[in-house]
Amino acid sequence: MLAVLRTFIVIVYSIFVCVFGCIYCSISPRNPRHVAIFSRLFGRLAPVFGLKVQLRKPKGAEHYPNAIYICNHQNNFDMITAANMLQPTTVTVGKTSLLWIPFFGLLYWLSGNLLIDRKNSIKAYNTIIDLVSQCKKRKISFWIFPEGTRSYGRGLLPFKIGAFYAAIEAGVPIIPVVVSNTHQKIKLNRLSNGFSIVEMLTPIDTRQYTNQSVRKLANYCRDLMLCKLDELNTEVDIKEDSFRKIRHID
Repeated sequence: MLAVLRTFIVIVYSIFVCVFGCIYCSISPRNPRHVAIFSRLFGRLAPVFGLKVQLRKPKGAEHYPNAIYICNHQNNFDMITAANMLQPTTVTVGKTSLLWIPFFGLLYWLSGNLLIDRKNSIKAYNTIIDLVSQCKKRKISFWIFPEGTRSYGRGLLPFKIGAFYAAIEAGVPIIPVVVSNTHQKIKLNRLSNGFSIVEMLTPIDTRQYTNQSVRKLANYCRDLMLCKLDELNTEVDIKEDSFRKIRHID
C-alpha cells in the first residue's frame, strides 16, 4: 500500500512540476538559472521515499566561477539526491532520449539543458564544442555524468573523456560531486530508507593539463571520487547501524 501511495504522489507531483515548469520557462526559455530551481523541486521528493539526504559543500562554493561538475550516476534516484546539489547557472548534459519522456522531456529542454547524441560521434563532438564555447562566453557551468550511463550497483564505471576535454579547452576547473550508494537501498514499501550523503569536492585546476593528458585528468578524478565514495558508503553504513540499534533499544 505504501508503494502505491508513494508512486501516486511522485507521479502527480512530477506532472505538476513539469507542467508548471514548462509554462514558467516559456517566459524566458533556456535560461540557465531555471535548471537549479527545478532540480531542487525534484529533490524535495526525497522525504516521500523515506530518504534523508545530507548535502556537503566546500566553504565558498556559492561563489565558484564557471566550472564543469562531474558526478557518479547510479540510477533514477539521482533525481532526488544529486539534483539537490546543482549550483545556480549550472545546466546538465543529458542524452537526447530524455526528450521522449512525457512532460519531463520538454521541461528538460526548455529549462536550458544540453542534449548529447552519444550514438552519433560527430553530433556528440559538436555538443562538446558548443559546451566549451558557452563556458568561455557566458557565466554558465555544466553538470556531466562522466560514466555516460547509470551504474546500477556496478560501482564507479570508467569515465568517458568528453567532460575533461571540455574543461581543459575552456580553461575551467573540474568539480567532482559524489553521492553515496543508493543501489537497492530504497524500497518503496519500507517506511524509512536510511541516509544518503552528497558531497561536493574542492575544484581541480585543469590548467596543468593539455589535450594530450585528458585521460590522465579523467583517471585522477575517478580515483579521487572512488576514494570518496568508499568513505561516504562507510559513513552511511555506520549511521544506519547506529540508527537500527537505537530503534531496537526503544
